[in-house]
Amino acid sequence: VQLVESGGGLVRARGSLKLSCAASGSIFRINDMGWYRQAPGKQRELVATITDGGSTNYADSVKGRFTISRDNGKNTVYLQMNNLKPEDTGVYYCKAYSFSRGASRWLEVWGQGTLVTVSA
Repeated sequence: VQLVESGGGLVRARGSLKLSCAASGSIFRINDMGWYRQAPGKQRELVATITDGGSTNYADSVKGRFTISRDNGKNTVYLQMNNLKPEDTGVYYCKAYSFSRGASRWLEVWGQGTLVTVSA
């Protein structure tokens, strides 16, 4: 299974962006999906997660501004980001848990990341 993110770019503060992450390959079942970000010189941190049933969880720093959603039929997760701030700048990574029938276990899969830059 591979994850490919898209939608990053340069935006001014208070602007909006929508990220997408599509899973492809030999997909049997995908469980939780989420978005993480890593700012320059900082550790990767959780932004938001969503279960296959639609339950969501957000970092306090993005609550009320970001919305995570998914389309299970398309194996795609989205992150709508509104009222962006310069401190939201970073590489945004998608993560998913995919069940491997060959290994008979859940595998953690990461995308390659997409850069979001928010200017003041």
